[in-house]
Amino acid sequence: MQLEQFLTQYGLWALGIGAGLEGETVTVLGGMFVHRGLFAFLPAVLAASLGSFLADQVFFALGRGFRDTAYVQKIRAKPAFKRALAVFDRHPTGFVFAFRFLYGLRTISPVAIGTTDLRASRFVLINAAAALVWGATFVTLGYFFGQAIEALFGRLHLNAVILCAVAVLVIAAWLAHTITARQRKAREQRGTPDG
Repeated sequence: MQLEQFLTQYGLWALGIGAGLEGETVTVLGGMFVHRGLFAFLPAVLAASLGSFLADQVFFALGRGFRDTAYVQKIRAKPAFKRALAVFDRHPTGFVFAFRFLYGLRTISPVAIGTTDLRASRFVLINAAAALVWGATFVTLGYFFGQAIEALFGRLHLNAVILCAVAVLVIAAWLAHTITARQRKAREQRGTPDG
């Protein structure tokens, strides 16, 4: 069954499940359904956000509950896991908020965060806020650009276009991080405290 048929047949439930399991492609497709008048905007954003939120909570719980098992220890040895933890150590709140926007780190990151000492209550709050931003972003992308994406690239290339959109978001996040880091460094050199 194709994604479009799945969404047509099962509606917002399918959007939530698809957003949690697959991610951006389903969520952008949900935005296209909003544009076509098949879904309302706010319920589509909430369904996608909830699906993403719940999936990440499950992965976090797996990391937390099984962090001492041989399987998780094996995953911890992987380079992506080590990269995720290295970024988390430097910017815990920012990383928890941004990991779902980082291609290649979306699934492994909540597991990695679950192995840290971050309080579960803090993860829930940041994860909920990030899921809402993520859901709104990709539903909106689908709403405004879905028809153009289909017209220009056809249905088969939707994943490639979404990856490009994610790359643009990652570059924007990197630029914001770089600017913030430079400003922080300049404040430290002047002896001005962060605030």
